[in-house]
Amino acid sequence: MTVKTRPLAPGDLDAVVALDAALIGRTRRAYFERRLAAALRQPALHLQFAAEQDGVFAGHALARVLEGEFGRSKPGLRLEVISVARAAQGRGIGRALHGALEQAARKRSIGELRTAAPWRDHAMLRFLAGAGYALSGALVLDCALRGSPLLARPESFNSPSRDKLGDPNDWSAPAANDFEQLARDIADVRLLTAKDIDDVVRIDHHVTGRDRRAYVQHALDEALRESGVRISLAARIDGVMAGYVMARADLGDFGRTEPVAVIDTLGVAPEYAHRGIGHALLQQLFLNLDALRIERVETVVAVQAIPLLHFFLDTGFAPAQRLAFVKDLP
Repeated sequence: MTVKTRPLAPGDLDAVVALDAALIGRTRRAYFERRLAAALRQPALHLQFAAEQDGVFAGHALARVLEGEFGRSKPGLRLEVISVARAAQGRGIGRALHGALEQAARKRSIGELRTAAPWRDHAMLRFLAGAGYALSGALVLDCALRGSPLLARPESFNSPSRDKLGDPNDWSAPAANDFEQLARDIADVRLLTAKDIDDVVRIDHHVTGRDRRAYVQHALDEALRESGVRISLAARIDGVMAGYVMARADLGDFGRTEPVAVIDTLGVAPEYAHRGIGHALLQQLFLNLDALRIERVETVVAVQAIPLLHFFLDTGFAPAQRLAFVKDLP
């Protein structure tokens, strides 16, 4: 039997949705509509392939270019979905789709692929091992909103400590305080808008030491247009942006079947470090997500980013039941 791979086309939407629904038992049309539309709008940031067996649609793979999430300095490719029709499994179609992604990534000078999978998904773990993936130097963290101290005991994050040592980009701060003020009241926290790009670029440059306007523009576009729900936030003090969090709420990445919010980037201006801006942003984010009935938040943090890990652990995050994987492309 002949297996052929080709780029996904708009006309493949129904086939993609039907194949996925047959595998997981429910439709995720809205998710695939957004991902396919995003690829048409920003083709440089997406790689999406279909597989046909003897002319019949048999599988698909969707991947997103990583540019600068949490300070990344080199491009990567995030494998979000790879699926093969049940009747066509075991015939090398998944390997063919992954090979097409690898070939396209090399043409774009992308040196690594990243993905995540539940540790109990033995079939996917076997596939990733066979494709040459290894555990990455990153942790997938998640937080059930109802278990977060930011919602369960918000008063414990009222006022930042001026004496506590921490990361210069803010990742921490609270201690006992003398004021009955919620963390989110430290700053004016509102939805991030397209007009905020210059401020976001400024803070990102201070934090990373690099001018990453192109990445910020793409990330902001995704936060404002590609996500199913607008939830990214900016924190201002006396009219000046002090920090931001870029997040998205969606259904579908990495085989998820329930809504989850994903934090891609969080930045605080150095001049506002240790003033509780990070906690204010997350507390308002969690309140907004709770109102939207989104019950879980996820992020990925490099294991060497100790201050950032402490920040997320302090706000109720813990290692998720998902593992992060990476494959280097020679």
